[in-house]
Amino acid sequence: MEALIRLSNAIEHMEKQMEERLNIEELSRIACMSTFHFQRMFHMLTGLTVAEYVRKRKLTLAAQELASTSIKVIDVALKYGYDTPESFSKAFRKIHGLSPSEARSEGVSLKAFPRISFQISLKGDKEMDYRIEEKESFTVVGKTLQTHCKNGENLREIPLFWQQSNQDGTVDELISLAEDDKTLGICLDMNFETEQFSYMIASRAKAGTTSSTYTVREIPALTWAIFTNIGPVPTTLQKTIARVYQEWFPATGFEHSGGPDMEVYDAGNIMADDYKTEIWVPIIKK
Repeated sequence: MEALIRLSNAIEHMEKQMEERLNIEELSRIACMSTFHFQRMFHMLTGLTVAEYVRKRKLTLAAQELASTSIKVIDVALKYGYDTPESFSKAFRKIHGLSPSEARSEGVSLKAFPRISFQISLKGDKEMDYRIEEKESFTVVGKTLQTHCKNGENLREIPLFWQQSNQDGTVDELISLAEDDKTLGICLDMNFETEQFSYMIASRAKAGTTSSTYTVREIPALTWAIFTNIGPVPTTLQKTIARVYQEWFPATGFEHSGGPDMEVYDAGNIMADDYKTEIWVPIIKK
């Protein structure tokens, strides 16, 4: 669990630098990870991007200072990296539900976002079935949703996206364009700075496929760690993905390559106890 210890060291450094500009490269070096893998691990373990965590921690500390000292609002804003009182006030109100000046009033209710700490524990009570495969590049065709990680918005939007695509015939049409009977869920173009990414419901396209209706993308040649998941979607799938980051990555010499993550769905009832799904995670050796 050395990787989780290094992540804890990065958080310790982050907490000491709350009055400084966020430096992902420095934090990644402390964690001994690539910048992408550090941010991906952090997000998968905490449910927050690094930027979102730092933003909430800064606004927690700012509220504490405003409530307990006579410091000027503009000085608190500048201290925690906001260029103007207006931008600080907008962010403050979004978290606490009131303005910075109102935070000084006696008896007001303020939000406190606590510091994150990782509890290092050895699990290993359940086997993880996986294999590592090198794949040549291939083409996918599908429908794309632009979403973001802020406040877990992607966890609400993506299931609705699947529901709509099943109801309006999109999934059936994509399977008709496919070279097999599998449906793909692909996370692409992850931008941790803006907290945005693309999610694509797709199929592996037949050779020469073009479409004026759907997006056609090339998935590059990559090495994949492929995990088998058995059970109803999405509950078991989310648990398996969590275990990949909580248990598998920290125990191996691999890290995320920065390529697309992919879910591979077989035909059948996705709520069945024996339903099989595969999770494809692009990897590189450290």
